[in-house]
Amino acid sequence: MPAETLPAETMAGETASDALKLKDFLCFAVYATGHEFNRAYKPLLDPLGLTYPQYLVMTALWETDDQTVSELGETLSLESSTLTPLLKRLEAQGRVRRTRDPRDERQVRVRLTDSGWALRKAGERIPRCILEASGLSLDELRNLQRQVMQLRTALETYTPSKSETCG
Repeated sequence: MPAETLPAETMAGETASDALKLKDFLCFAVYATGHEFNRAYKPLLDPLGLTYPQYLVMTALWETDDQTVSELGETLSLESSTLTPLLKRLEAQGRVRRTRDPRDERQVRVRLTDSGWALRKAGERIPRCILEASGLSLDELRNLQRQVMQLRTALETYTPSKSETCG
């Protein structure tokens, strides 16, 4: 990556005040982009009666139905305490059914209902709409997604050092 595209917070030789320019923070760009994604998704999801997190749950279940809550949490990078209220709301809407696993009563399994499966057809158009909204080609979008996932993996495995550069 060329130096001019790196955030000031990572550049050597910068003064402390130069390093604190919000417009140069990659984390802020990702954060602000997340808000714009929510804004772009809202009119697409409102007719389906879904929030963005609920849409993610439904997408994960459309991909692989009949998962445990812990499997869904792993797939979506969500804690059980965040996922359970989402699932309760989807269940109240009649989109999913939660049941205890008969082989292991500690596990709760989540399955799509007929109503949940019926939403899939409407949900299939959403990725095309988001691609269009992005202004990117499919290849560009896939490359960006791959890079963001690499960044996420690096951040998940990062352990702060005690070196002068980080603190």
